[in-house]
Amino acid sequence: MVERALSFGSVAETYERFRPGYPVELFEVVTEYAGGPIRTALEIGAGTGKATRLFAQGGIAVTASEPDAAMLAELRKHLPATVTTVQSTFEDLPLDSSYGLVYSAAALHWTNPVGRWERMSALVEPGGVFASFGAPIQLADPDLKEAARAARAPYLEDDGVPSPDGTPAELPMQWPGTELQQSEWFTDVRQSVVEHRLTISAQDYIGHLSTVSAYLMLEADVRDEVFRRILAVLPDTVELDAQIHAHLARRR
Repeated sequence: MVERALSFGSVAETYERFRPGYPVELFEVVTEYAGGPIRTALEIGAGTGKATRLFAQGGIAVTASEPDAAMLAELRKHLPATVTTVQSTFEDLPLDSSYGLVYSAAALHWTNPVGRWERMSALVEPGGVFASFGAPIQLADPDLKEAARAARAPYLEDDGVPSPDGTPAELPMQWPGTELQQSEWFTDVRQSVVEHRLTISAQDYIGHLSTVSAYLMLEADVRDEVFRRILAVLPDTVELDAQIHAHLARRR
């Protein structure tokens, strides 16, 4: 997992180009849950700043932390000067400041589970909000999804990240909500879904896959063959299900 977590820097510009941004509806879900103005926020694992832009545009003073230097350099190309950037892992962030909102966009699963919520609680102001959200982007057409799975299967059976705590997909509450519900530092745990659909070219879909850690871990020649096989079963354009799963909790 650590190796996968640090694999993105090699494709930072590609990540910025092909990873979709987050819709304003997500910002609305978080701010409605907060129930009042959010003045300061800390982002964990900011990547190239896809979520950073959403919250910075909402007038929040965002501190974006990212451990990978290449990803952080790409992030700095696209952010307003009001955003503070810090190169750091979650585990190395200093605990001398706290924020009205601490959030992580598709990055929390890369953090160390040992002491995760105690450390998180030190970063969130009492009464403040923690939010985690991610969009496990999939082909919307089930037949195309199966065709793409079959095409990659000889080389890569599963391209996702398993639930960090092993929660089965059919249960109503998913990770990290499951851990937050058991945490002594957080309360009022909620799970929300923001519908999001995209239509892109098949080539751009392959571009997106080239930023996914499961493919980045393959040898280059194998990765090229997998992409060739997937592209061969797709039409010129594809619809993506980019549904966003958000988990929110309040610091006690």
